[in-house]
Amino acid sequence: MEKMQEQLQKLGVVPVVVLNDAKDALPLAKALVEGGLPCAEVTFRTDAAEESIRQMSQEYPSMLVGAGTVLTIEQVKRAVGAGAKFIVSPGFDPEIVDYCLEQNIPVFPGCITPSEVAQAVKRGLKVVKFFPAEQFGGVATIKALAAPYTMVKFMPTGGVSAKNLKDYLSCDKIVACGGSWMVKGDLIQAGAFDKICEMTKEAVALAKEIRG
Repeated sequence: MEKMQEQLQKLGVVPVVVLNDAKDALPLAKALVEGGLPCAEVTFRTDAAEESIRQMSQEYPSMLVGAGTVLTIEQVKRAVGAGAKFIVSPGFDPEIVDYCLEQNIPVFPGCITPSEVAQAVKRGLKVVKFFPAEQFGGVATIKALAAPYTMVKFMPTGGVSAKNLKDYLSCDKIVACGGSWMVKGDLIQAGAFDKICEMTKEAVALAKEIRG
């Protein structure tokens, strides 16, 4: 988990990807890698997610490919079986978290209240997801939650964009931000992978500029 945290911290941005067709998985992975962001949180919202993770993981073994929107232990098993290196869930599900910890699978559960953060701390987690970030108060709420739970850092997702990335990454309690602005569904469906690569490079440059 600590190694995973270091990798995410270095990247600063985690592309949150929704793939409706697995044929787009490799062109997208190529665009992200060439754009300088060898990472993707592939959401389990579509039937193509499992196969997309498998193809990305096999073709780009050094890429940090994870599964997002994981709602069941069965999905955890399928995602990890396909090559996912980490699991992200939108909320705090004790069964999913405990299973991942037992299996030594890096997991980032969603936590937006002190009670949820307390459950994460109880299990030894150092990084949790904060979702949906903007709707639940953004950086101000994260700072408030981090005040009593000094050992926890956050990965905000939901409403994060190039416009407010500086607000988030300037906070030392934030490891990385999940975002989809560089991998929007319409760009993927249009096959605009050159545009995705270009926007990824801009996101990487922005993150470096903010964090120095």
